Amino acid sequence: MNKRILGLIVAAGVSVAGFTAQAQTAVTYLFPAPDFLPAFAPFQLAMGKGYYAEAGLDVTFRVGNGGADVATQVAVGNADLGGGMGDTALIVRANGLDVRGVALLGGQGITQIAWRNDREIEGVADLRGRSIGVIGFQDTAYYNLLAVLSSEDMGRNDVDIQALGAGGLIQNMIGGSIDAMAGVPEWIAAIEGAGVELTVTPARNFFASQAQAIIASDAVIAENPEMVRGFVQATLRAIHEIIEDPATAAQEYVGFVPRHAEDVAGIEQIMRMYVENVYAQDGDRPIGAFSAEQLQIAEDFYVENDLVTERVAVEDAFTNQFID
Repeated sequence: MNKRILGLIVAAGVSVAGFTAQAQTAVTYLFPAPDFLPAFAPFQLAMGKGYYAEAGLDVTFRVGNGGADVATQVAVGNADLGGGMGDTALIVRANGLDVRGVALLGGQGITQIAWRNDREIEGVADLRGRSIGVIGFQDTAYYNLLAVLSSEDMGRNDVDIQALGAGGLIQNMIGGSIDAMAGVPEWIAAIEGAGVELTVTPARNFFASQAQAIIASDAVIAENPEMVRGFVQATLRAIHEIIEDPATAAQEYVGFVPRHAEDVAGIEQIMRMYVENVYAQDGDRPIGAFSAEQLQIAEDFYVENDLVTERVAVEDAFTNQFID
């Protein structure tokens, strides 16, 4: 082949490749906790399997300091999208943080209530006077715990609630210095993996507990809706794959998050817990969609119990426009 023609072909290829790279929209996603937690498996799978890239997105993961920090960073534009709970916007919009949920990652709530089987606890009513661990007093699981306790006419002063952080909560449950906990499926799996027998009940059985959510600012939604849609749809694609085949999803996940490579069985167990207790659909509502009715129930509880000081319009706390 003529060298000049070959050179033109190579140059054209470089030009096309350069154009393709430029066409990728940069997106920063902020996790509320370390990104290696199995709770964030859908994001790691979507990244590792190229689903974000297929949507034209060049995604960078970063880690924040809890849900409140994520909401703040997203609201002020330091991150394009972030992770929270389905009711995060209900709590923070009253403080001037104009964020809302753009996808709810499951039809059930993520918070699980668990107690040790060696403590003669038969149900929530038996938690009165008991020690219960939570990750922190600003964490959504804490609010969910209060809602569950209220179903048996108990308040925060009727139990001994301890803010222990994730590691401390797990260690204290294993060691037996607390009787019960409110937290996420992977913590329960870690405790049971240490040989502690637990009874687990979803907070959703007692209260309109919400799953994880992807949150965005009103400004980003207005200015770049296609970016938001692409990210949401790629993440939901990964969730559907976990639902369809948790075993394969676990194998793929540990390939993208090597620190879990020696515990494929444990990751599969956690994924099955998410499938059964978190991702399970709520009636005809597709995964990803919010329920205004359930959010209103959550807000009513928060206001009536002085957990938030001001109501916000529920319709301002979410949008389902990115859910097919």
